Formats: sequence, structure tokens, C-alpha cells
Amino acid sequence: MYQIVIIHDSQQLEQAFHIRRKVFIDEQHVPEELEMDDYDRQADTRHILLLDDQGQAVGTARFRPYGGGVLKIERVAVTGKQRGQGVGRRIMEAIEAEAKKEKYDSLKLSAQLHAKSFYEGLGYQAKGPIYMDAGIEHVDMFKQISQEL
Repeated sequence: MYQIVIIHDSQQLEQAFHIRRKVFIDEQHVPEELEMDDYDRQADTRHILLLDDQGQAVGTARFRPYGGGVLKIERVAVTGKQRGQGVGRRIMEAIEAEAKKEKYDSLKLSAQLHAKSFYEGLGYQAKGPIYMDAGIEHVDMFKQISQEL
């Protein structure tokens, strides 16, 4: 059983940063200065952790207002052993629930191309060209969450 935590203290934030360093910096070789950016510490940026039944952090993401009723989801990361176990889905569902509570109209993310089908399975649609970010192919994806179109 997993537990979702919206991060409220520096210890939890460091757990999130640890996962991101392992996944993005160590595994994917993203330069640290690109991965750990100013958005991490902005007042309106929030971070989420997913804890396993032992209380260990196994997944994280951050999310922030993007303007125009859009919430942007970034830095979705799951530890290697937990991939394919539904951790990413739980994180995304929790962020979507928060966005709906806060009356956002839509969600935006920049997906690594290999993860595009994962996000499509959650109802996201790719829009725009494929582009390089930190040496990795990405595509912008959106999901409408408000009832009004």
C-alpha cells in the first residue's frame, strides 16, 4: 500500500531531490544545474512523494501554476525497482486530484518521448513537435480536466 504526501518540510523535500538525482542525474545523465532549478524553491511550486509500505520514498514529482488555468507537472521520477508497479500512475492521479480541487482547467507536462504512451494512457494528448531538452527527446502533452470545454 502506498501513501501520498504533499511535501511540507525540508526532510521530505530532500527525499524528493534524492530520487530525482538518482533518476535524472545518475541514470539519465542530466546535468545537475538543469535538473535542480529555481522552480524547486518557489513559493507556488509544490512537490509530492509516494511512500511504500515501509515508509520509503519511491516516487516524486513537482507541480506549479503555469497561467491561464493550467497546472504544470514536472520532474516525475520513480525509483528503478518500483517502475512498472503503478507508482507513476498514483503520483499523476494525486496531482490531478489536487488540480481539480483547486479548479484548474488543464494539466501540462513535457514528457520524455519514451514515456509518451504512459501519459497517453492517463488521458494526455501530445501537441507540438518533438524537441530536445537536456539531451533527451521530449514532447509537450496536455490534459483537459475541467468539465467545461
